Amino acid sequence: MTVAYPRKLKNSVSAREILRGVVSDREMHLITLNRYRYNEQHSCKDLTEVVEKLNGQPRDLVQELSHHICDEARHAMWLTDLLVDLGADIGMPPGVSYIHEFERLIDQQTYESPGNKEDGLIAALAAINVTEKRGCEYFSAHIRALKDAPQTEENIKIRETIERIFPEEAVHVRWGNRWLAKIADKSPRHRRKVEQAKRQYVAIEQAAYEAGMDIMAGAELRRLNHLLEIANTLEVWERPKYLMENIPQTLLAPELQMTRLTVAQRAWQRDPKMFMEKFVPMFLNGLNIVPNKQHKATA
Repeated sequence: MTVAYPRKLKNSVSAREILRGVVSDREMHLITLNRYRYNEQHSCKDLTEVVEKLNGQPRDLVQELSHHICDEARHAMWLTDLLVDLGADIGMPPGVSYIHEFERLIDQQTYESPGNKEDGLIAALAAINVTEKRGCEYFSAHIRALKDAPQTEENIKIRETIERIFPEEAVHVRWGNRWLAKIADKSPRHRRKVEQAKRQYVAIEQAAYEAGMDIMAGAELRRLNHLLEIANTLEVWERPKYLMENIPQTLLAPELQMTRLTVAQRAWQRDPKMFMEKFVPMFLNGLNIVPNKQHKATA
């Protein structure tokens, strides 16, 4: 079966590199923690919807999903308590939302599948699995960055909180892998469905991840490239409808424009000289970034 791994930002910047910079900037560090909190909190809602659609069957999966919801709620609670202790914001995180972009890019007709419960289940498990893998990648990198950072009381408290969350997220990845493999083993048709869903949600996750990180010039075209990658994982007859529904929002990207404006204002207010010498050239350098082709890992 295909083994899906999170890709780097624009195939070049690793999570470790990103988190080293985040940990050194307290404002960005607290915003990142709040994003973790929001994502954990929001996943409780998404997982509950999956449980309700399953309506009690299969019993063992419903039981595991119920435990998963409990874990995510506990993670959100730990992160909320941490942020409150640090005097940080616990409202909606600023910037482009990873989880909202992920949901926007989902092919809702397949994901909800009111007439085909099995396809909906495969899609849900693939979506959960790929986002949990990204979470594990980031929590691991964050712990490493905090170990390398000055051992202040605040950094230690943050690291200890993430170290409590990380092992449970790894368990979520393992049970997701197990359930997808279990469904794939039913028949060659099931295996094809699982493989297709994994390809689709890897492409969706990468698009959502980069949308939350990339505000430089040309980001709209890179988003369009990701949209085409996602469309290519669909059946040929499904692609035109999917693209027509998603291209306008991808190119206009109002959330991206607002984030750009906010970041530029903050950079100017902090240091006008630095804004002109570093921020503007960095922003314009985005026009030189050419999207790379997606690499697939197989086992």
